[in-house]
Amino acid sequence: MNFSTLRRLAVLPGALAVVIGFSFRHLATAQAAQPAAAGPPPAAAVGGISAEQMAKANNPLADMNALNFQNSWISAIRGLPNDYINTMNVRPVTVAGRQIIRATIPLTTAPLGGGPYASGLGDISVFDAIKLTGEGSKTDIAVGPLLVFPSATDSALGQGKWQAGGAVVAIHPLSGGSLLGALVTYQTDFAGNKDRPGTSVLASQPLMTLSMGGGYYVRSTATWIFDLENDRALIPLGIGIGRVFKGLGGIVNAFIEPQFTVYSKGDGQAAFQLFMGLNMQWSKKPKS
Repeated sequence: MNFSTLRRLAVLPGALAVVIGFSFRHLATAQAAQPAAAGPPPAAAVGGISAEQMAKANNPLADMNALNFQNSWISAIRGLPNDYINTMNVRPVTVAGRQIIRATIPLTTAPLGGGPYASGLGDISVFDAIKLTGEGSKTDIAVGPLLVFPSATDSALGQGKWQAGGAVVAIHPLSGGSLLGALVTYQTDFAGNKDRPGTSVLASQPLMTLSMGGGYYVRSTATWIFDLENDRALIPLGIGIGRVFKGLGGIVNAFIEPQFTVYSKGDGQAAFQLFMGLNMQWSKKPKS
C-alpha cells in the first residue's frame, strides 16, 4: 500500500481521540452550565441517561442496532521496541428477534520488519449471537456461530484462511447501570491458502463496567487471546473511563481504556495498548 494511504490510515486513531476528547469536554461544560435544581435528580436518570440506557450502552446483547468505531493502538511490542500496530475496528450491529449479528471490519497498520509497514483491510469476521434467555432474566446468555473471511489486502494483515467457530456471551446487569459479563469466541481454519499456517484461536473478553453517575463509568474490557496453533498467549488488564450520553438520534458511548499486558507468551506480543472507541446505538424500528 502506498505512502498516502498509510498516512490516511494513521490519522484514524488521532481523529477518534479528538472526537472522544471533544465529547467529554463538551458534555462536562454543558453539565456545569445547567441551573441548579431544587433537589437531586432521580438516581435512574442522572445526566439524562437512565440506568437501563447506561447498561445497554455497554451490553453486547442489547436489543439496539449499533455502529461502533473501536481503535486499538499497540505502542509497545515485545521483541520489536521500535514498531507499533494500529487497528481500527468498524463494527455494525443489527438485531433481529433473538439474534444479535455483529460484523468486525478491521483497518490495520502493521510492521513488516526492518522499517516498512503494511496498511489496509484485515480479515472480516461475523458472529450471530442467539439469545437463549428471555425478558426479565437476571443473566442474559447467547450462543452462536462465527465466520472469518480471508479479506486482508496484505498477507501481514490477515491469516489467509477461511475460519469458523462459535461465540458465547453472558451478561449480568447490576444496579445503577453497571454490569459484569464475558464474551468468549473460538475460531479455526477450514479452507484457504495452503501455504499459510493453520489457525486455532480462543479469545476471552471479561467485561466490567461500574456506573459513577452523570453518565460516567469505569470500565475494564481487555481481551485475552490464546493462539493454540502456535503456542502463544496474551493476557492484558485494562482500566479506563467512559461517558454515555444522548446524541445522533440515539445513545452515544465514548471511552478510553489503557491496557497493560500482565502475561504473554511468544514474540511480537503487545506490551501496552490504548483502546478507545465511539459506540452509537439506536432503538429497533417498530414493525409496521
